[in-house]
Amino acid sequence: MLTACTKTGKKLCLGFDYRKETLLDLRRKEEFVCPVCGEGVLLKLGDQRIFHFAHKQGSICRDEFENESSYHMEGKRQLFQWLIRQKIPSVLEYYDREIQQRPDIMFQHKGKKYALEYQCSTIPEKVFQKRTKTYLENDYVPLWIISSSHIHQKRKEIIALSNFHYLFLRSTSSGNLYIPTYCPEKHLFQLVESITSFTIKNAFVEYFNYPPSKVELDALLEPEKKIHLNLSTWNSENERFILNWALHPQSGQKIFLQEIYNRGLNLFLLPPEIGLPVSYSLLIQTPPIIWQTYLFLDVLANKNPNDSITFQELTFHFNKRIQRKNIILRKLPQLEQLNPILAQIEYLQALEQLEVLQRKGENVFQVQRKIIIPKSNREREEAKQLFYQKNCNILSKNK
Repeated sequence: MLTACTKTGKKLCLGFDYRKETLLDLRRKEEFVCPVCGEGVLLKLGDQRIFHFAHKQGSICRDEFENESSYHMEGKRQLFQWLIRQKIPSVLEYYDREIQQRPDIMFQHKGKKYALEYQCSTIPEKVFQKRTKTYLENDYVPLWIISSSHIHQKRKEIIALSNFHYLFLRSTSSGNLYIPTYCPEKHLFQLVESITSFTIKNAFVEYFNYPPSKVELDALLEPEKKIHLNLSTWNSENERFILNWALHPQSGQKIFLQEIYNRGLNLFLLPPEIGLPVSYSLLIQTPPIIWQTYLFLDVLANKNPNDSITFQELTFHFNKRIQRKNIILRKLPQLEQLNPILAQIEYLQALEQLEVLQRKGENVFQVQRKIIIPKSNREREEAKQLFYQKNCNILSKNK
């Protein structure tokens, strides 16, 4: 804990840089109490940990608010100083008695009230959702920043993102989706941007590093969209996923495999138009190769040139798949305003770029050509090679 009050009501915030001698003198003269529970707290000024206040053992307030590491305290201290340097009105460890929540930092910016939570440890999804919902219901803009130590790169351009990581997903006013992270040891913001998921846990991303001295709050809240997805790598990862999946299917995946085989499809002979990179696919936990196959089976397979596809039809089949649990949505408490159907609409827009469909109205597409199903591995390889030669630039631009 970095904030306490004296018995006379004076507030002392260790988010500011106090000299140790000054704090030693204050400790001799003053007694400190917790601003939340009113119990006495000790001012710790050791050499091993950051200067902080600590409740006595057994305090209820200690159990609820104070179980934090030096790493966490240092991180929120640096973030507080970063805001203060920009002359942004900020309160470290502000306790809102009305909602009984204490964000790491409460600040006001451009007429809005923000609750900044710097999260270093994994917390239950229900706790994250409850806190976020409470903030939103009480006119706070939640700004969750995860510790950079949680983000691990698997391969070039690819990181593993769990359901917990996706909870931190934010959207800019222009629809750019990103995860803000911070490392107090490196004094570095790391924004995980251009996130394009291709399996439940793996996604293509781009990292952008910003020292606090080089980035202001507006740039953190509204990073520019930068997407440069390597389609060759995307295709290779899709192939790897399909092979691994076919060799080691899980129970839910067996249902999908059984259905496509019953419908005359082969997982290894899917056309290149199925399994395309779609930005909003991260709203759906089910991998793109699967939900796009379902969309093909439910909507596209029986359509002929000049037939129409309406958003109403798309939504009907999408919701039906969700009800059957063939498609699983992600729980994204900071993005509840985004409808997951956007992923399917974006996919149809990609097919429009590929001249499979043509837009005929605000909520209608018309089929221009049927998607051809390869009959052999050789036919599929030839179709895939021709597809990427012809459409690589189109798909890159679409991303």
